[in-house]
Amino acid sequence: MRSIKNEKNLINKLILLRLDLNVPLDQGKISDTTRIDKIIPTLNYLMRQKTKIIILSHIGRPKGKIVNELSLKPIKEDLQKKLNINVKLIEKNIFEIKNKDFFNDFDEQILILENIRFYAEEEKNDLNFANHIASLGDIYVNDAFSCSHREHASIHQISKFLPSYSGLQLDLEVNALNKITSEITKPITCIIGGSKISTKINVIKNLIPRLNNIVIVGGMANNFIEYFGNNIGKSIKENNCKQIVSEIILLSKEKKCNLIYPEDVLVSKNLNGFSQNKKLDQISSDEMILDIGPKTINKVLNIIDKSKTILWNGPAGYFENPNFANGSIKIAKKIIENNKVNKIFSVVGGGDTVSFLNNLNVINDFNFVSTAGGAFLEYLEGKELPGITALN
Repeated sequence: MRSIKNEKNLINKLILLRLDLNVPLDQGKISDTTRIDKIIPTLNYLMRQKTKIIILSHIGRPKGKIVNELSLKPIKEDLQKKLNINVKLIEKNIFEIKNKDFFNDFDEQILILENIRFYAEEEKNDLNFANHIASLGDIYVNDAFSCSHREHASIHQISKFLPSYSGLQLDLEVNALNKITSEITKPITCIIGGSKISTKINVIKNLIPRLNNIVIVGGMANNFIEYFGNNIGKSIKENNCKQIVSEIILLSKEKKCNLIYPEDVLVSKNLNGFSQNKKLDQISSDEMILDIGPKTINKVLNIIDKSKTILWNGPAGYFENPNFANGSIKIAKKIIENNKVNKIFSVVGGGDTVSFLNNLNVINDFNFVSTAGGAFLEYLEGKELPGITALN
């Protein structure tokens, strides 16, 4: 990929900048600004280069129709405050903008085109639509790693019509994941959670040959607990996964990767209840597993202490209830503790994990935190991402 930071002649250029500003909204208010915060360095860099920036982005899934609740207006207002400049939201129909001269009428250095997914052609990866968007700028920059697994017009086809570059944040994402997948400092440990094994089976299979330890937590750990003959009560699990669990166990043994799953757990009869520590053979049919227990926590912390590289995707428990956040908190604190003395390189990814770390206000205490979900996992799985391929 060509990075925009290596391009010298940017003065007065119109930059079409694809960002992922798909932030959570609660009655028109942004409840988590992480994705906005992460692209501020790219915007500041391009402004220093005396460019005019036209932001392409989306919120939600309007399915090719105008949905007022999914306007980028809250994004515009947040950017204005963070950058302390005027930002202009262009609400005009994109098909009525005939060429890039249209933007000469605005004094603002940053312009935002309204939600790109208001146009059905975007998700159809329509070539003519991509050509039309490209006609509105001089240079295309993709700084939306978390959208780069999508074959959408403003991610994939647009690069056929303009000089195309990666942005600063996308560079950081790819470099961090390359450290995990190809520039490994061992021992390396992957802590992986979430509720579904099937969505992560190929990621796990791809990583196991490179890992020293893989720690299974969260909902997917329940399938392992049940596989070894234990009752998991009302706990969430994915059905028809015995074969998948068996494959992971056999591959771990073959590749000499240490596989860890919970030895004890915290349970309750409902999500809002109090926690009770139990051994795996003590779980009753009316209980659900909601966190890892103290014995398991100590084992995981000991593994982290012996690791040089950590990849963490998925909380250890139902952290929304503080009674079941202890496992995730202890893991986070141990990684941070080792980070501060440069004992490990840490990469964290996935929406739930990022939300949890935001709640603790410790996002900046890790080497790299990825806001990407699907793209993060597909990259680790070894898949080619259309948005990345388009820049090569």
